[in-house]
Amino acid sequence: MQDDLIIDAARRQIVTAGIKMVEQKMIAGSWGNLSIKIDTSRCAITPSGRSYDSLNTEDIVVVDMQGNKIKGALIPSSETPLHLAIYNAIPAAQAIVHTHSVYASACAALHRSIPALIEDLVQIIGGSVDVAEYALPGTKVLAENALIALKNKKAALLANHGVVCWGISLETALMTAEIVEKAAHIYCICETMGGAKLLPESDIAIMHDFYKQHYSKRQIEKGDEVLE
Repeated sequence: MQDDLIIDAARRQIVTAGIKMVEQKMIAGSWGNLSIKIDTSRCAITPSGRSYDSLNTEDIVVVDMQGNKIKGALIPSSETPLHLAIYNAIPAAQAIVHTHSVYASACAALHRSIPALIEDLVQIIGGSVDVAEYALPGTKVLAENALIALKNKKAALLANHGVVCWGISLETALMTAEIVEKAAHIYCICETMGGAKLLPESDIAIMHDFYKQHYSKRQIEKGDEVLE
């Protein structure tokens, strides 16, 4: 019974976040995907081919860390290998958001990293958002390339595809995706105006360290509320 409650809570979070992503125009139709790590052996993930504004909690699929379906009638997202690769490689990752937001996708199509140009980006990411080498969607190679681009960061662009972000909760993963999209938008504007002036490397390290040591802990204490 307790396990069912935990799974249902994860499913509800995913449905709510999916609706928010549609409202913010970070995804269209059934593209993009979200997941939550339930425990060390399972995660809940969006199904393949279903629009987010019509999802029900029962539609969210539960799989083990090898991708085998445990619960749910639908087929799990085709990007399940990407999510599982991140969970298996990064123990701190508790939720993952993959979006096709317009400006981040534009940078991904250009194979151009989003540079360290605004403070909230570097606080969370610790520098630029780098581009993973191109691979077909849904493949093991895409997952491997994404891990290389992520390194120790919380976001990476997927070449000619979109962006993937992880967080200590679904709320923080989604917040990271929002900030990456904002930074990509600003970067695209700056490129039409002569180019952005980037933040100094020394300041990037200071801001990112402050976020890790203080800001992110306040978010946990406040139930992932974003503080200013």
